Amino acid sequence: MATGPDSPQSATHAPAPQSTGAASTHVIVFANEKGGTGKSTTAVHVAIALAAKGARVACLDLDHRQRTVGRYLDNRAETMKRNGSSLPMPRHATLSDQSEDQFEDLWHSLCEGSDFLVVDTPGRDDPFARTAAALSNTLVTPMNDSFVDFDLIGQVDPETYQVTRPSFYSELIWDARKQRARADGTTIDWVVLRNRLQHIEARNMRRVSDALAQLAKRVGFRIIPGLGERVIYREMFPAGLTMIDAKAFGSMGLAHVAARQELREMMAALQLPEVIEQAPDVAA
Repeated sequence: MATGPDSPQSATHAPAPQSTGAASTHVIVFANEKGGTGKSTTAVHVAIALAAKGARVACLDLDHRQRTVGRYLDNRAETMKRNGSSLPMPRHATLSDQSEDQFEDLWHSLCEGSDFLVVDTPGRDDPFARTAAALSNTLVTPMNDSFVDFDLIGQVDPETYQVTRPSFYSELIWDARKQRARADGTTIDWVVLRNRLQHIEARNMRRVSDALAQLAKRVGFRIIPGLGERVIYREMFPAGLTMIDAKAFGSMGLAHVAARQELREMMAALQLPEVIEQAPDVAA
């Protein structure tokens, strides 16, 4: 059982969760205060995978500066318009004016009639990201498999690589989870998603794995495999395509096949509700 951070009293409290949205909507929040972890790409792929399974999906992009998820889905809409094609497509919106009123309005409207709300947060500390994390059912923290990214959630001894303490971010999430449990009895499933595994030197990979396992026991997150570092993901952005959209690629190379298998495994490991309990049929 997780025992919590060593010094939870040092964490800055996230805003208390409010009743913002339909109780039947499963909220998946992608959050990491560091950029370059594949967070937005992963969020789009999860959203499209859910929509391809017939789920009603909405997306909220909280990063009005980068707006990666919003632009990705805008590109997807343009592709459908240009080609006259029909692709799985979530509703989506961006928090543009950074006001509490707009946040609550968008949250309510996107949850209405949706099975899932997928939320992408900025790669920096942000008050709306904290609120979204506190309101999540599944909280996903993508990280590259390195101690540079591990530092976001925990600190290690430089000689033994043993975890010395959770980070401020881990304390923040621990505090948000306690608030949510007190507010409505909901347990937030915190998932640390390991991206780009295949490019990490083997000894360093083992050290990161060991450190993650240690920290997971202390602060209570699950560890699952994510998406690899592949050129194909960057190439798909201008057209708004994902690995779900097999027919758009024509003949597929080995990189496509491997990427689609990664997506299947990730979706299964997320353990989302019954409507998409099985891995997505990305071979369709």
